[in-house]
Amino acid sequence: MDLGLNGARVIVTGAGAGIGRVIAEAFAAQGAVVHVCDIDADALRSLPAGITGVQADMGNPTDIEGFINGAIAKMGGLDTLVNNAGIAGPTGAVDEIDPEGWEDCLRICLTSQFHTVRHAAGAIRQSDNGAIINLSSLAGRLGFGLRTPYAAAKWGVIGLTKSLAVEMGPQGVRVNAVLPGVVAGDRQKRVLQAKADRQGRSFEEVEADALRYTSTGRYVQPEDIANQVLYLASPIGAAVSGQAISVCGDTQMLT
Repeated sequence: MDLGLNGARVIVTGAGAGIGRVIAEAFAAQGAVVHVCDIDADALRSLPAGITGVQADMGNPTDIEGFINGAIAKMGGLDTLVNNAGIAGPTGAVDEIDPEGWEDCLRICLTSQFHTVRHAAGAIRQSDNGAIINLSSLAGRLGFGLRTPYAAAKWGVIGLTKSLAVEMGPQGVRVNAVLPGVVAGDRQKRVLQAKADRQGRSFEEVEADALRYTSTGRYVQPEDIANQVLYLASPIGAAVSGQAISVCGDTQMLT
């Protein structure tokens, strides 16, 4: 299906692997011009044709400024910004979490999105199809015990998104958040294993718990997230802004 994204200039952060990589590839398949970043320089060496990328630490404001400004200059403008970069953060009871782990999680999962938008705003206002898609999480809608830094950051992403939608809507820019549920992949496996280790349970038990309260009873696939992002970035989604959209298979609780 042609989504009207041919030639669109797109930035995706944290796109060396996982959800970000799949999102970048989905845009490229639509004919978009895609520029990405990742902290892992090795991951960027295997980018497919049509996608360019540079190493950048999204916890470092100087790196963020250089990446965004360089991307806009390289592409000659900007139509879509996808704020995907993030980390899982620490797992543990609140009184066991190192404050440094808390700060790292909020800096990379939330504050980095402020910095990217701050530097991209001028260019994206010039687009005739300007869209910002911020990756939050189902943890940004539901409570998530033992994962307070991550949940707090992802709730913050929704507040940032809704405020930006109000602020930038009159200038023709749509801003939405996508909230993935339990997404298949190595990162989710690491999260579940960390919880299993802390609770003295098997990975299989913790995995079953993670899916128990999901109506579809299955993992969300990275492609499911990419499809939603493409819709929000395309002219087809022109009337959608200020929304926090869950892609979670109807998950009622995070355990």
